[in-house]
Amino acid sequence: MRETIGSARSIVVKIGSSALTDIENGIDLKRLDLLVDALEARMKAGSDVMVVSSGAVGAGIAPLGLKKRPRDLATKQAAASVGQLALAHAWGTSFARYGRVVGQVLLTADDISNRAHHANAQRTLDRLRALHAVAVINENDTVATTELRFGDNDRLAALVSHLVHADALILLSDVDGLYNGDPRKPGPDGTPARLIEQVDGPEDLDGVIAGTGGSLGTGGMASKLAAARLAADSGVPVLLAAASEAAAALGDASVGTVFAPRPTRLSARKFWVRHAAESHGQLVLDDGAIAAVCGRRRSLLPAGIVSATGDFSDGDVVEIVDRDGNVRGRGVTSYDAEDVAKMIGRSTADLPQELQRPVIHADDLVPA
Repeated sequence: MRETIGSARSIVVKIGSSALTDIENGIDLKRLDLLVDALEARMKAGSDVMVVSSGAVGAGIAPLGLKKRPRDLATKQAAASVGQLALAHAWGTSFARYGRVVGQVLLTADDISNRAHHANAQRTLDRLRALHAVAVINENDTVATTELRFGDNDRLAALVSHLVHADALILLSDVDGLYNGDPRKPGPDGTPARLIEQVDGPEDLDGVIAGTGGSLGTGGMASKLAAARLAADSGVPVLLAAASEAAAALGDASVGTVFAPRPTRLSARKFWVRHAAESHGQLVLDDGAIAAVCGRRRSLLPAGIVSATGDFSDGDVVEIVDRDGNVRGRGVTSYDAEDVAKMIGRSTADLPQELQRPVIHADDLVPA
């Protein structure tokens, strides 16, 4: 797996806030230059590289005279508006040492969840790559609201890696890999936490406790773990490593933790349904329908629906939920909420002809 990542032709590299900024001084230009040196070496070795850069809010804290990362949305957006400009200039200046042109791409969650916006973002990134410009991608923190956020740039990087059909994703931050406990503290039996070198499946994560973010970023180990699993689920191998070891991570991938991908990639549509699209409602199914739809991959018929919530339309994504409230899958509904309400629990044969299609076709359904 490390050889695969080390030789990947197309990679997405996510840089965490703590690797680029600090509270007192904003952007650390020396650390940024070292990261760009490692990225340039990988590009000279023949790889296409896209960068997902955190740090916009962190870069705006010092110039605005703030003493800590702001908590309220308006101040975060103000800091991001200052920091994005500074961050883009810093990336451009550092890459200019190698004659590289940088293009800034700011995305919101809607750019991924909306199919039309999704295609536009993909075309822009592909065109930047074709023109040999380095795409530096960030969440558009200046306009993204709580409802329209990715949550953190780890998730954004995982979604981008699928969007551009990357061969590998490398997550660089202030942690050097995934441990089975807090590496800063001894375990209950007094032994230090152990680095998990490779994750092949969920069983390798038994007992792992992941924490939340630090003072500068929104993501912690929990978000990195979730992003790594998301990317691996889409067929993209992942390396989680420390930014201070960027040269090795971007070289032979000999450091950190690797996450093996699923054997086959999800189709673009199924990945969008499972991970990218916004859910507009929920369909609660009885036990028999859950077994047929999620276990045997059958289309969802109205007879198995117990209840429906949400204001969804034909073509929207909804969650499939069992009676206990557990989300068991997602799918694209063939009807709006008003029509589904008329169909709940009824046999297809008893419905008018225009309502005899499956509520969710098997091809549009992705189990959790």
